[in-house]
Amino acid sequence: MSRDRRARLVHQGDGRYAGTTGTGRAVVYGDDAIVGELSPVEMIVVSLAACSAMDVYPIAVKKRQVIERYEIDAVGEQREEYPQVLTEVTVTHEVWGTDLAEAAIRRAIELSATKYCPVNAMVSAGATQVHHRYRIHSDGERPYEAEGEVIATGPYRRPDIQG
Repeated sequence: MSRDRRARLVHQGDGRYAGTTGTGRAVVYGDDAIVGELSPVEMIVVSLAACSAMDVYPIAVKKRQVIERYEIDAVGEQREEYPQVLTEVTVTHEVWGTDLAEAAIRRAIELSATKYCPVNAMVSAGATQVHHRYRIHSDGERPYEAEGEVIATGPYRRPDIQG
């Protein structure tokens, strides 16, 4: 069974568009960041980060990780030529907690990137390579810091069949 996703976009003059989703959520797209208008391409980067976060955090908690703070930094590179697609996005999960297991955090990120996050699957199937990284700040009995790349998905590859 597929989920029905809907949107309605209404032009409001100049380069401003008001969007409403089928569930009643609203967003305004345009070029004026000062008044809160959003860029569609920036929204893809933020949506990728949000989709991944909504997988990684609960998976890590199920793996009994005590997370005190969790942030994601996502940076997209967009080409100059038209169409100005994202060529690369780096998603870095930064996790602070007590006695964190690096393997558990890495696995949560890998599962999101290869199985659960539909935004990553769509972006990676196109012209974009997505790097999934982590930075861990663990305190407790054996404090440590660690960082690295978990996996890169795309371009033009379905994440669910990547090794």
